Amino acid sequence: MEKRIEAAYQSAPRTWIRKLLLALLVAGLMAWSSSTVEFTAAGSGLEVAGNILSGIFHPDTKLLFNFTTSGVAYLLLETLCIAFLGTIVGAVISVPFSFLSATNLVPRPIALLGRFAIAAIRTVPAFIYGLMFIRVTGPGPFAGLLTMSLCSIGMVSKMFIESIEDLDKRILESLDAAGCTTFQKIRYGILPQLFPDFMSTLIYRFDMNLRDATVLGLVGAGGIGAPLIFAMSSYRWNEVGAILLGLILLVLVIEAISSRIRAKLTRG
Repeated sequence: MEKRIEAAYQSAPRTWIRKLLLALLVAGLMAWSSSTVEFTAAGSGLEVAGNILSGIFHPDTKLLFNFTTSGVAYLLLETLCIAFLGTIVGAVISVPFSFLSATNLVPRPIALLGRFAIAAIRTVPAFIYGLMFIRVTGPGPFAGLLTMSLCSIGMVSKMFIESIEDLDKRILESLDAAGCTTFQKIRYGILPQLFPDFMSTLIYRFDMNLRDATVLGLVGAGGIGAPLIFAMSSYRWNEVGAILLGLILLVLVIEAISSRIRAKLTRG
């Protein structure tokens, strides 16, 4: 047995030379790329980091508890509305897209055309959509709503299509054998299967839209993103801390609610 193992070891190909050359090549590329990195003074960077942490742990309470249109509460509500309405509008548009792109419901050429349109929508980043709609409607929450709606179509349609293609046709065949009408088959055969998956997808997409709506505010599409970037640019770290604290609380509340809803959908 030992001789057999030794013979197999001796007959194994010697690849250490190639591995060594590959390691030397990777090390050379890393050394060459690091030559373009410029290191700034660490003191100023540490000072800025300290100011950011100090602002986060000592937020501006006046801004945090300001209930006017310039306060954190109103801006968070605006961000929440942009994300929620964007999810709803995107879902409404995604439903016909999904049924027209499911290969088990429509001919394959039509399904491929619908999938191509959905893929094209998903290709463009949200920032590009935001800048486009700002040019059309002007800066404000409406541009953010349109951006969130269009961005939701790509992902929501893709998830809806997978749910539709996983439909249990035996249930529909049983209802058809029982003499049910088309409306009854949709009501009792299709909707009960699709509703939990559809709602779970929408909740997940709403969580994503809530974060994306915050980022879209940086380009003027409404929400709390613009005040956040203005406060950071002006080095008003106490205001940054107040805005971030409000965002953290909002995300935690939404996460707790969505987790309960998903748990109920899973249990039926």
